Amino acid sequence: MKFGASTFIWVSPFSNNTLDLFEKVKTMGFDVLEVCIENPDTIDPLAIKEAAQKAKIEVLICGAFGSDRDISSDNPLVSENGIEYIKKCIDYAKQVGSPLVSGPMYSAVGLTRLLPPDERKKQWQRSAENMKTVADYAEQKGIKLAVEPLNRFETDFINTVEQGLEFFKMIGYDNVGFLLDTFHMNIEEKNIRSALRQADKKIFNFHASANDRGTPGEDHLPWQDIVFGLKDVRYNKYVIIESFTTAITEIAKAVSLWRPLAESEDALAQNGLKFLKSVM
Repeated sequence: MKFGASTFIWVSPFSNNTLDLFEKVKTMGFDVLEVCIENPDTIDPLAIKEAAQKAKIEVLICGAFGSDRDISSDNPLVSENGIEYIKKCIDYAKQVGSPLVSGPMYSAVGLTRLLPPDERKKQWQRSAENMKTVADYAEQKGIKLAVEPLNRFETDFINTVEQGLEFFKMIGYDNVGFLLDTFHMNIEEKNIRSALRQADKKIFNFHASANDRGTPGEDHLPWQDIVFGLKDVRYNKYVIIESFTTAITEIAKAVSLWRPLAESEDALAQNGLKFLKSVM
């Protein structure tokens, strides 16, 4: 296992002004820093690669999918913008040495509608066709796409492993798989261990998040079952702590974070890492 931390724990958006996070997470004992491409204009792949190499830490790239990056949209301008954004994330991943790009790239976060069956079918078809385009682009560059199911309050599209697998069949590319997050699985999956076994080798990335998005281990999640589920499928890749800081009001509002979840961001990361290493 390689243990990592998300830049979201401390900053938003990531930029050259926050490159010191690489040394910080290395000092804490992490192996990986997951960098979110919120605003591509603030991202300097060369500087990120140099900082990561200096700290001797790996980089993973993830995306942020707002309403203007929705590849399931029936508005061609919006869906094309989403495709170009994902391609840019793939380019950055290639440049910094990330083997994958993660995120809920099938739609826009926060889009929650009770669509009629025919409209829902069209949404799935539009998204799958556009995912084929970016999957082909990623395949040419040797990059995998880790698709993240979200809970029902954040998306009306893919909430479960079962839905994700159905989506992957529509796409038909081997380099498309899952980023699974325990925060979302706790809400949507009837049994997390069973869901992990169902996802099997399609798990490309894994977020170990508390049920309240706070410190892993300081929660009510069935961590023993989660660990056994990962062992069942012989998952030995990335385990990333993702949380968010209340200091950045825009992000806090987007994820409904109304109070601090730990003594500090550093305490959340350090205590979470200690717990995850102890159980995994």
